[in-house]
Amino acid sequence: MQKNQVSRTSLGAAFMRGYHALYDNSKIFDDPLAYSLLTKEERSLIARRLIEMLQSVDPAGAASCPDETSALERVLQLLASAATVLSRARYAEEALAQAVSQGVRQYVILGAGMDTFAFRCRDMLERLDVFEVDHPATQAFKRDRIAGLGWEIPVQLHLVSVDFAKEDLDKILKRPPYDPRALTFFSWLGVTYYLSRDTVFDTLSAVARISPRGSMIVFDYLNPNVYSAGKATERVKAVMDSLQSLGEPLKTGFDPSTLDCDLARIGLALQENLTPLDIQQRYFEGRADGYRASQHIHFALAAAK
Repeated sequence: MQKNQVSRTSLGAAFMRGYHALYDNSKIFDDPLAYSLLTKEERSLIARRLIEMLQSVDPAGAASCPDETSALERVLQLLASAATVLSRARYAEEALAQAVSQGVRQYVILGAGMDTFAFRCRDMLERLDVFEVDHPATQAFKRDRIAGLGWEIPVQLHLVSVDFAKEDLDKILKRPPYDPRALTFFSWLGVTYYLSRDTVFDTLSAVARISPRGSMIVFDYLNPNVYSAGKATERVKAVMDSLQSLGEPLKTGFDPSTLDCDLARIGLALQENLTPLDIQQRYFEGRADGYRASQHIHFALAAAK
């Protein structure tokens, strides 16, 4: 992302979550607050860009849509982005709920973007302190939106600014009120793609260092096949081209067959490593619409050793 500019992908994710909550009947993930963080103009701009993408990737399908509403519905179900945004959020919050039942008392959202957990799930705040960690520009943008909406920031929500490419997470989170002795659940969604491999593993290593044994992290990652000529699907290539034009290009993928060993070297034990087929069966099987798992996205859950 560009310096001093809010992450465009975080706005896009908020749009997809908000659209799904408002217009789709069968919910993969329900976030009724996401749209509130975007202005009407921002929603219109994102919708136009998505429809332009549809016209590029699926011109016949675009021509068959009688209006912008049907075109937007088609493109969100055709491209990989929306399905990934929705299913990874559900996966993370399902894993979080299980972790809280087992004693987790802190929830750290790395690259939080426009996440609304602390405002949607206030009942869980009785048992959790929530730390939203993100780039200063994105966090400043979100603070302004929260203030403009008149939302009261819960006392259990702590906003922490960090540039993952320049700052060490463990140094940032050593400060109170984060408790390095408390079982903690980390969520890191939609971020690893945009960072170098070294930066990703530096951050994962920091998670292992700043949390006690049994703390957990969930993250999503790209299979490196996405960068190989002829292996990326058309819908994924369209998303990659769009991200490149926004100044937020995809950079990194990981080999799912070696991830357990890679994590073990930095103090994390892989608990779950969902393949695209696993994700399809868990979250999309039997749906009557066009949402389906991306062929290049994996979900991982790891625990501090």
